[in-house]
Amino acid sequence: MRKIRRRRPFLTVLTCVAAFFIIMGSGFAWLAVKASTITKELDAAAQLIPVLKNDLANSKPDEATAAVERLRVHTAAAKAAADDPLWTLASSVPVLGPNFSAVAEVARSADDVASIGLTPLVKVFASLDWDTVLPSSNGTGLGPLQAASPSVSSAARTVRLSAERLNQIDESNLMPQVAEPLAHARSQLAQVTGTLDSAAATAEVLPAMLGGDTPRSYLLMIQNNAESRASGGIPGALAILNFDQGKLTLGAQSSASSLGTMSPTLPLDAEQQQIYSGRLGKFMQDVNLTPDFPSAARIAQKMWETKTGQRVDGVLSIDPVVLGYILSATGPVAIADPALAAVVTDVGLPVEMNGTNVVHTLLSDVYAKIEEPAMQDAYFAGVAKEIFNALSDGEADAKGLISGLTRGTDEGRVLMWSARNKEQGVLLSYPLSGSISGPAVQPAQFGVYFNDGTGAKMDYYVKRTVQLVKECPRDGYQETTVRVTSTNTASPDAARALPEYVTGGGVYGVPPGSVRTNIAVYGPVQANVETVKLDGAKAEFAPYLHSNRPVGVFAVQLAPGESKTLDFTFSKIVQHTEPNVFVTPTVQDVKDVTLPTENATCS
Repeated sequence: MRKIRRRRPFLTVLTCVAAFFIIMGSGFAWLAVKASTITKELDAAAQLIPVLKNDLANSKPDEATAAVERLRVHTAAAKAAADDPLWTLASSVPVLGPNFSAVAEVARSADDVASIGLTPLVKVFASLDWDTVLPSSNGTGLGPLQAASPSVSSAARTVRLSAERLNQIDESNLMPQVAEPLAHARSQLAQVTGTLDSAAATAEVLPAMLGGDTPRSYLLMIQNNAESRASGGIPGALAILNFDQGKLTLGAQSSASSLGTMSPTLPLDAEQQQIYSGRLGKFMQDVNLTPDFPSAARIAQKMWETKTGQRVDGVLSIDPVVLGYILSATGPVAIADPALAAVVTDVGLPVEMNGTNVVHTLLSDVYAKIEEPAMQDAYFAGVAKEIFNALSDGEADAKGLISGLTRGTDEGRVLMWSARNKEQGVLLSYPLSGSISGPAVQPAQFGVYFNDGTGAKMDYYVKRTVQLVKECPRDGYQETTVRVTSTNTASPDAARALPEYVTGGGVYGVPPGSVRTNIAVYGPVQANVETVKLDGAKAEFAPYLHSNRPVGVFAVQLAPGESKTLDFTFSKIVQHTEPNVFVTPTVQDVKDVTLPTENATCS
């Protein structure tokens, strides 16, 4: 009886591979055609994205709908080519297969974004009357936004799954011709995912926050950048904003100084009290010595309730720069109070405010021309009142207002906290929350925060730049230096030329005309703050921890015309993503403060 020989496993594999390449030999031309189709269609789709953005930005819903339909045609064609049976077979080939598979996943993700992500967004956009969505004295038309919430949320989840599939692809074995487009697709999809998540969150919580269910009241803090605090400036003017079915009305107005001192001091988080002192819980002017806006807002809410008996539903914060953005949308406003207008006219301050003059007037001229702090507060409050009256009367251009508030949010000048846990949980996912920890904070994020130590309004004259320097890795860890340069641009005779209220008059030990700033620099979670150098010389500093982030604090004092540079070096950085930095918003344009990251030369 003849013995049957068993075929060896590796021979079976070789036979299959050989058969595959025989098939593939005749299919390479077909695959090349499909590759060309995928490339051509995805390129065509990419070229439509700027067109779609422009149509949305210019309130052209019909054109935006047509653009997204054309985009869908191209992404569907790319997906169809990637779903070809031979392309699918090629995806299983050893070595080369992952490249075919990665290209197919990019094509599918692009089609998901176009058909499941962008389409519902454009439909919602087309259904909304933006002039009626914005809060006003007549209420808002949020019905279409509420109705769209489920479909936008579903789109956000689907596109997020597409992003996760792309992120799971191992690019280490991919050819450069595939790896580079994959990286680009990941980046673009991350942006789309963020946009959809924001839209879904807005549709979910905005109607309720605008009083759609029950009336809401919010404490508005207008931060004064002339006297810096970590989140912007001292909360000078205060006001209550009321919302009922989207109807906006301005309630009580006050100032931080009018609230007086908290006695006893409010209880504080131990870490933040150690870094920023008990002043956080004692004075409304100091609640935002901490850069963590949720902490500052909770304290401000409690202070307002303690002093007035009113418990607000949340806290909003803007600064005079944002007031300028708003005025650019509403047009000029004039102080209506005859008595206040007469005083203002007598000292040479403008009665009418516009987007051009408001910042210089509120942060500089008012202190130069009005000596009485109570009258300064009254002028500030009067301007704020007229701006919000213009908003509630529906005088703002919707597109311009949305653009201005979006810019202010991007610059960290618009902040919001809700006392409702569900709403605050949503806010914490976005920079609007002003949180120094949580999902809104990128892994390798640094923070540079300024707190005035002069006790005056000299920060209007301080110019700053902040730059990250990626040092050479040490012991397998990343190392980064945060470079902060500050210059006092006040004139040499500032002590005599500027009012005592602006210079501080030396009350806190700072010579008139000089500026003292306490600078707190935050590193990423789990890193260490190693050294601080002042103009190249090693200096003693105060190290702390806040929410597991290392913090270095150093005080800089500048005479008129003087400039100093601080280098905070952080080591043991475990995050391997590109570092970024958030900086206290000041009078300066953010783009002039934050410089491009510099890379050290490593051997």
